[in-house]
Amino acid sequence: MLSENDMPPLQMLAVFESSGRHLSFTAAARELGTTQPAVSQQVKALEEFLQTPLFRRVYRGVELTDEGHILLKTTQSSFTEIRKVISYLRKKRTSPRLNVATDFAFAAYWLMPRLPEFRRLHPQIELRLHTAHNSVDIVMQDIDVAILFSDGVHKGFVANPLISERVFPICSPRLLEEYGPFDSLEDLSRAPLLKLHSDVDEKWMNWERLFEKHQTLWSPSQSVMEFDNYTLLVQAAIAGQGVALGWRSLVDDMIEQNMLVPLMDFSVSSTNGYFAVHSQSMAEDEVVQTFTNWLLSQEGSDSAS
Repeated sequence: MLSENDMPPLQMLAVFESSGRHLSFTAAARELGTTQPAVSQQVKALEEFLQTPLFRRVYRGVELTDEGHILLKTTQSSFTEIRKVISYLRKKRTSPRLNVATDFAFAAYWLMPRLPEFRRLHPQIELRLHTAHNSVDIVMQDIDVAILFSDGVHKGFVANPLISERVFPICSPRLLEEYGPFDSLEDLSRAPLLKLHSDVDEKWMNWERLFEKHQTLWSPSQSVMEFDNYTLLVQAAIAGQGVALGWRSLVDDMIEQNMLVPLMDFSVSSTNGYFAVHSQSMAEDEVVQTFTNWLLSQEGSDSAS
């Protein structure tokens, strides 16, 4: 437990931070709404407390000593963290806010069509959605829940399984008519294929692994068109530009609308999938639990229907 001998008053540190940032006691006094002598007195008291000089008086101002530079950097970072926490707590009291991060494909194809129901059930929760075309940084600032495609291993975080990976080729009805029927993967490889760029699909199922799971050599006879995000790839498949890989729950609506045809004979599964991930410190947060439980109930209702 800290005592008075361990820490100077917070106001004294605030005066020092302003003085060090401006390198001027006069400017600090103006910012803090006090007088230059009062600022000088507070700085002097802090130097006496620390038993070390923090400023050197120079012509028309002051400059920091080495010790002053060290204290200023620490004081500024500490005040920044305090402001963030205070802002978070104040916003939490007035209006619950939830920051959710996921990839663009999941947001567009799965989350957005379902969000109106969540907003109807929980109108008091302000939802902010952060998307990325490819991977999502789980330690991104101010993210409460991340919906990630992964193997479910996230050290220091709680990962709730949402959608298991089940993948199958998809194509437009027009392409199926032109190149089909596809009775084997060899037949399929003679059609134009669409794939994610190798830097993007590290954890996602790709054509090579799908062929391998069916004990067939990956050898497409036509050129393969690559994309750096899944949303564009699906749009290319709908336009009849090639055969793509479809992920269960992401492409179900487009299959129901006959925009895409699933080739279920070649479906494969893995232990990867989408997970609702949050830090362990948020495990008891009521808003995080409300949203996570809703996510899990949505996938459960989809499976039952």
